[in-house]
Amino acid sequence: MPFSSLRLRPEMTAALQRRFSAPTEIQTLSVPAALGNQDIVALAQTGSGKTLAFGLPLIEKALNQPELTSSIVLTPTRELAGQITHSINAIASDIAIENEAGITCLTLTGGCDINEQLEQLHSMPNIVVATPGRLLELMTTHNIGFDTLQSIVLDEADRMLDMGFWPDVSKLLTLLPSKRQVMMFSATFSQELEQKAQHFLFEPQRIQAQAIEDDVRERINESLYLVNKGSKANVLIAQLQLHKSKQTLVFVGAKDNADAICKKLNKAGIPSAALHGNKDQSEREDTLTKFKSGEIQALVSTDLLARGIHIESLPLVINFDLPSDPKTYTHRVGRTARAGQNGTAISLVCHGETAYLEAIRTHTERELPLAELEGFPVTDKPSTGNSKRAPRDKQANRRTNKKTSIKQFRGKPRGKKPQ
Repeated sequence: MPFSSLRLRPEMTAALQRRFSAPTEIQTLSVPAALGNQDIVALAQTGSGKTLAFGLPLIEKALNQPELTSSIVLTPTRELAGQITHSINAIASDIAIENEAGITCLTLTGGCDINEQLEQLHSMPNIVVATPGRLLELMTTHNIGFDTLQSIVLDEADRMLDMGFWPDVSKLLTLLPSKRQVMMFSATFSQELEQKAQHFLFEPQRIQAQAIEDDVRERINESLYLVNKGSKANVLIAQLQLHKSKQTLVFVGAKDNADAICKKLNKAGIPSAALHGNKDQSEREDTLTKFKSGEIQALVSTDLLARGIHIESLPLVINFDLPSDPKTYTHRVGRTARAGQNGTAISLVCHGETAYLEAIRTHTERELPLAELEGFPVTDKPSTGNSKRAPRDKQANRRTNKKTSIKQFRGKPRGKKPQ
């Protein structure tokens, strides 16, 4: 189906045809409904083209009223917000070649100067892409309103729920104009999300693009290795040296662990950087830019980059830690094998993560066998679930916890008999 079938204005169709051969399935299904101002619930996997599925209608509406802020996109992470803005601006700049009306898209996230953002809002950007916390702060603390708003997009809605952002999302939806179109895009749609969403959706059109996971799965070579917990860093270095990948995304579970691993990799001569929520926004943007350009070989990240972020030709993903949520495993390994390419995903698993592995196997309905690596014998023993502490020690600890006065911690005086 050609772009001309989407009922977009000619200059936008021309701009799209210069960049793409044809619309994706989610774009074909979503764009006409969005242009018709229908509320939408769309299920679409990462990599399906969903950013332009909502971005194209938002640009079209902005061209109809270029002097107003007509749309807001809410998204869970700063990185994803920046990527959405980049995608929208790329199409808008092409349209500007044939249309004098310039479309502006503004990113509002934490970690940036809020006073500068307030000044940018006064210029009435056509489209605002924001993380929930920063937008809520601007609206409640600085009394910013969006009276001209026509459309609200909730991108990665399931992840905003999982990350605990839903209270902010709900508050924002009560502050924004009640007469508006709401479009919700999500990779999964749980019963909890269904219940929460029904409060602000009006007769939504439900759209589901065919799952692309099976096709991606066939192009990912997955390997899972059983290793000692204390050997993981050395195994990671060995795997990076073995594969010699120009770009590797390494996922960890904790922010502190990301920094510690990064130091070890750099010491081993592997150019690396860490990316997590404790980094300020400019540092995060600079790190991601360097990684995409190949200046950084290994990017050690928390699940900030597990979903939504597109990195061209990423050949290797390594799970240093298995995620506790099995869905996150699927999103992590899905960072590779993009755009029809093949990729490799490696997971380092210690005995303490076997419950996570079983949950992943159940979720993916795949065997995912564990292998051992030559040169890294497994000497750790599986946990029996029993405590190693002797019963007497437990009793002593309980007695200590019951003491409330420092005098109770002193031993009996020596050499004196009680009076």
